Amino acid sequence: MDFLLKKMVSMFLMPLPLGVACIVLGLFFLYRHKINKAKFILTLSIVWLFIFSYPPIANALLYSIESNYPTLHHAPKNVKYIYVLGGGHDTDKNLPITSQVNETAVVRLNEGIRLYYELHENVHIIVSGYSGLYDPTTHAEMQEKLALALGIKKDHIIVRSAPRDTQEEAKAAKKLIGEQPFILVTSASHMTRAMHFFTYEGLNPIPAPTNHLASIQYPEYTNLFSSDALKKSRIVFHEYLGLIWQKIKGI
Repeated sequence: MDFLLKKMVSMFLMPLPLGVACIVLGLFFLYRHKINKAKFILTLSIVWLFIFSYPPIANALLYSIESNYPTLHHAPKNVKYIYVLGGGHDTDKNLPITSQVNETAVVRLNEGIRLYYELHENVHIIVSGYSGLYDPTTHAEMQEKLALALGIKKDHIIVRSAPRDTQEEAKAAKKLIGEQPFILVTSASHMTRAMHFFTYEGLNPIPAPTNHLASIQYPEYTNLFSSDALKKSRIVFHEYLGLIWQKIKGI
């Protein structure tokens, strides 16, 4: 119930759904001939959508999360596990394996493999993620297939198919890893929340953020109502809502 409630809330409390809700509310007031309220709500909705679809703002917001942990350029020698968090995959089995696994998951796994080859024989890669509602193949299994295709030995891959979210991934890691240090690979935007979950379980993760999406070096001041910026704002909302949820649960 907790898992489903979290998914439902996060589905609607996003920049675009909230902006559309304001437009619908504004049109409702217009239909009821409440012109002043309609003007205010419709103006608010336009300003709202402009703010969160404007690249300089979206990138600045995303960078504020992604910059919390530096990139792990070199793997420490005292670790035996690299835990790569799940990222989703396509259900079309006619696609090649590199296309079935989504871009986020591919980037995460590639970072895990980069660190793996620095340590080579002394480390195992852990992949995780459940199947979802409509696909019997778990994301962990898809990640395993991709890792095998990229040259990782099967006996160096540990599959955890049960975890549905980061909190459950942390609990699964606790049973396997205990208190020994390990490398945690996930998207830079997700790393802050992931570290909270893993350290709360008494684990000792070494953060290895990847998939940095914020672009602040060359601001796109003339690019208005950008769908890419709106996507970045959605990531920010998702992560901050997750952090608020952690606060509520005392994590």
